[in-house]
Amino acid sequence: MSQLYRSTISSRLSTLQEPPAEEGENDDELEDSLGSLPSVMGLPSGLSQNRAKKMPNPAYAPISLAGYFAQALQVTLPDRDIDVRAYYTPPRSERGGVFVMHHGAGYSGASFACLARELVQLMKGEVGVLAFDARRHGLTTAIASDEDLSMNVLVDDLCAFIQKVFPDPSTSPVFMLVGHSMGGSAVVHASPKLQELKYVISGVAVLDVVEGTAMEALPHMHALLNTRPEGFDSIEEAIEWHVNTHAINNPTSARISVPSILSFPRTRANGSFEYRWRTPLRSTAPYWESWFASLSSLFLSIRTARLLVLAGAERLDTPLMIGQMQGKFWLEVMSDRGVGHLVHEDDPTRLAEILSDFWRKNERLEIKGTVIKRVGER
Repeated sequence: MSQLYRSTISSRLSTLQEPPAEEGENDDELEDSLGSLPSVMGLPSGLSQNRAKKMPNPAYAPISLAGYFAQALQVTLPDRDIDVRAYYTPPRSERGGVFVMHHGAGYSGASFACLARELVQLMKGEVGVLAFDARRHGLTTAIASDEDLSMNVLVDDLCAFIQKVFPDPSTSPVFMLVGHSMGGSAVVHASPKLQELKYVISGVAVLDVVEGTAMEALPHMHALLNTRPEGFDSIEEAIEWHVNTHAINNPTSARISVPSILSFPRTRANGSFEYRWRTPLRSTAPYWESWFASLSSLFLSIRTARLLVLAGAERLDTPLMIGQMQGKFWLEVMSDRGVGHLVHEDDPTRLAEILSDFWRKNERLEIKGTVIKRVGER
């Protein structure tokens, strides 16, 4: 949350249905195990039809998710009234670990693409990565109304998703939960619920969100959103805007993830096309406080290892400052890496190293049948 705060102040997997091809996909680009992955995805308010349109810059052409995940899945959760789009690279071993990744508000599972590939390569397939689009985000679609983005709804969605993909906790992988911003709060809330369901949670990693700074930033969010364009004439223009404004500092990741946070083009009366935000952030304002309230105390109380990764060295709030002095969690600050709020997109290589180290330090060790507790466990 640090970069955002600065700105404001200034079913088994084999039986799950493969998602249908999306309209407008480049079939040649996706001729591999990711044949169903979208190369362009996408909704948001209008641009002036009289404004001169900018020619798309090929340097910012979208990049397909093919090559970053092994599978695309469409997971129906009838009790939650949503069809969840997910991206998965399984671990080499059936009992290997899986990093489950929850994106922040307005983003999508595709934002973890570069990180996913880095992690799998670094750990040589020891772990897999499962990322998904939350309701009202990316290519997750609603069976009924999906307007409610309160934290309780997001947490119940995540738990239902895990139960659908891995229905038997006794044979499921060990999970590491990773969440960015809003998603960081979701994984913190979900961890004890999943443990009650008998899933093994090796640790929880929260990316660039602290309750204190988040709550202080909320009154300024509307002013920040006023600086965003209402839409774009092309996907390339949208990607270029994210790179030039340093919303995303990694052009490769931007070319992968930005298409997923926009709508598909719609033909206008004059025959032109317009791309809009898939999840207009202003519409999520009623839920902002529920996302971050009590996050620090909940993070410190979860019964698993804890990692907090920040983009900058802003102050921790009081509970986290005390918790850090007591050694209750592992803190990493990436301010020397030139990253912004999207730490997982801006420097996926360094974050993969951090997550790999965190995973290895918190694996369960058995000595003569005794399980050694990991950092943060009580």
